[in-house]
Amino acid sequence: MDSILGFTWYYIILFLFVLTVLVYVHEWGHYWVAKRNNVRVEVFSIGFGPEIYGWTNAAGTRWKISAIPLGGYVKMLGQSDLPEDEENERPLTEEEKAVSFQYKTIGQRVSIVFAGPLANFILAVVLFAGLIMTVGTPKHYAGVGNIMPDSAAAEAGFEVGDRILSINDEPVTWFSDLVRIVSGKPGVPLKITLRRGDDELTLAATPKRHQRTDKDGKTIEVGLLGVRYDPEQAEYERQNPLYASWLGIRQTAALTGNIFSYLGEMITGKRGAEDLGGPLRIAKLSGQMAQGGLDNLIFFMAALSVNLGLINLFPIPLLDGGHLLFLAAEAIRGRPLGERAQEYGFRFGLILVLTLMVFATWNDLVHLRVIEFIKELIT
Repeated sequence: MDSILGFTWYYIILFLFVLTVLVYVHEWGHYWVAKRNNVRVEVFSIGFGPEIYGWTNAAGTRWKISAIPLGGYVKMLGQSDLPEDEENERPLTEEEKAVSFQYKTIGQRVSIVFAGPLANFILAVVLFAGLIMTVGTPKHYAGVGNIMPDSAAAEAGFEVGDRILSINDEPVTWFSDLVRIVSGKPGVPLKITLRRGDDELTLAATPKRHQRTDKDGKTIEVGLLGVRYDPEQAEYERQNPLYASWLGIRQTAALTGNIFSYLGEMITGKRGAEDLGGPLRIAKLSGQMAQGGLDNLIFFMAALSVNLGLINLFPIPLLDGGHLLFLAAEAIRGRPLGERAQEYGFRFGLILVLTLMVFATWNDLVHLRVIEFIKELIT
């Protein structure tokens, strides 16, 4: 019941804000590249269903906000989601063909379709880089955040929260200093001075020997103390725009790799699908992140932007990846897939997307204990 009571309108409003920004950027990517390729954009919609508010600009594009704020779309002249839609459209004039999506080259159509996910990746890089420039990157002190079982630190009596001050009378400030000194002393007894609360202690520890491969492929022996840094014991360093941009790209690439690893583990059965969340859980996380500060919310938006860009590249009809798959088939065959094949593909994609949405929403209901809450009301 606590989970239900904690799920407030505050979370929902933040979720809609986050989703609207991500969807707008995604669709703007399609729109911007389409305009660069002289394609007429008929509709730019945030949300689905009936129009709530909208206007038409000088280029003839209808910009609108629709009733169901769970996505959005860009509708271009000559573009349809189902082949049967094309049959119901009137033949295009020569002037219209010149600005029609379907009459552009394969390369132009690929660039337009790919631009949406690419815009989400670019947004993630910008958000990560912005955080790195304004908040900074953590530089961790030589604090003990975790102790490995049966490690040298465990045997020496280290405790979580300890702050290491020196090793063999050599001052230690950063965790990188600790790693540098300890790794070079495998099996060598060390005198380690640390602060525990208000007290200063000296412990004796002998780093355990460990074999690893260096960057040149050689096997070397290093010493391991068996501690991990304490995330709370750190100071943040702001980076210049160029380096922050590079770190933003690395963070986006690392997050993409983590998503692929998670999906691989889920497919192979190493991880369950219960962590797959839908809009309800995203809404709750949005609120929780915002309560932790604006920087947390921005980080969450960046992570969601990577997820949105990546999911849209999955080769599922109705998603951008499905469109790219059809365009790849057209490039190989020299002509588009048959209408029947496209129709079946789109219908399969619709069923799959709806099934995933239902499954993710069910996971949300279970995770947020909605089912238990309803049972309590009934009984």
